[in-house]
Amino acid sequence: MISIVDDDGFVREATKSLLRSLGYGAMTFASAEEFLQSNQVDDTSCLITDMQMPGLSGIELQSLLIARGYRTPMIFITASVEEKTRARALKAGAIAFLTKPLNVDHLVEYLHTAHTNRKMAIVEA
Repeated sequence: MISIVDDDGFVREATKSLLRSLGYGAMTFASAEEFLQSNQVDDTSCLITDMQMPGLSGIELQSLLIARGYRTPMIFITASVEEKTRARALKAGAIAFLTKPLNVDHLVEYLHTAHTNRKMAIVEA
């Protein structure tokens, strides 16, 4: 299951519709806190999250998940790129850092990468 965390309802639903049209299962969350309180954290095979949100940011969500022992593949999306934050997210293991509006071809490519990495992680476990 792919989890989508974004405070923009239109982006959440559009991304969910896109993923479902590509054959992926997807769930949406309006905030990092909502995602963390859900029962979906353990079942998330890939996390697509906005970088800037009220409450916990995407980068804070990444740090918290890593601290809790999760190595979920993450794809960050943002309306504005801050190079320092982008570098931090990628260094911490993010698969991609995409700008809005999303390039569908790039998203599909990175979802494939996330799926491949997830399989490799399971095989190595």
